[in-house]
Parts: sequence; structure tokens; C-alpha cells
Amino acid sequence: QVQLVESGGGLVHAGGSLRLSCDASGTLFSINYMAWHRQAPGKQRGLVATITTGGSSNYADSVKGRFNISRDNDKNKVYLQMNSMKPEDTAVYYCNIRTRNGSSYWGKGTLVTVSS
Repeated sequence: QVQLVESGGGLVHAGGSLRLSCDASGTLFSINYMAWHRQAPGKQRGLVATITTGGSSNYADSVKGRFNISRDNDKNKVYLQMNSMKPEDTAVYYCNIRTRNGSSYWGKGTLVTVSS
């Protein structure tokens, strides 16, 4: 059984930084990519960033130049470094893993609050 556990969320002032971590346990075969999504209050969940096994990354326009996604393939961990944070970054952040056979796994999320 695959489990994803996010950590690192919390309260930060605007302009500050946080680093989120996601630990994946269980048996994972043929990971296609790992990703971070977020859901702000009253809004739909949206993609923040993705990273492939080979290290190629993509970002939502709203976080480009401020956030950085990285991963440790050996340990099935993915990270999200968030810098120059804004109040609109406030959301629950979710870790997601997609495998090549189409399976998708989600964590329960970690709350990030950015105060103005």
C-alpha cells in the first residue's frame, strides 16, 4: 500500500520561505512524475509544479521564479522550496505521484498560511 505524507507547512510572513517535503512509502513501480498541487479556500485544487524521474520540471505561472521542486529518486521523496511567498500562496498543499500505468497517489495535505 502506497502512502504519501507531506510535512513542512505552517505560518509564514509575506516574503518569507518554506520548504515542503513529501515522503512516499510502500511499493512504487515506474514512477512517471511527482507533483505538488494546492487548494486555496473556496477554490479548486490546482497544479503547482511537476518533476519527472529525469529531473525535468514545470511550474504554474503564478509560482515561476519563486518555487523550486526537487526530488530524491532513491528515497521516493519530493520537495517544494517556496520563496518570496505571497498571501495568495495560502492553501493546502498536496503531494501527488503518477506512475506509468496510470495509478495516482495523493497525500492528505499540509496547510500553508502566508500572512500579509
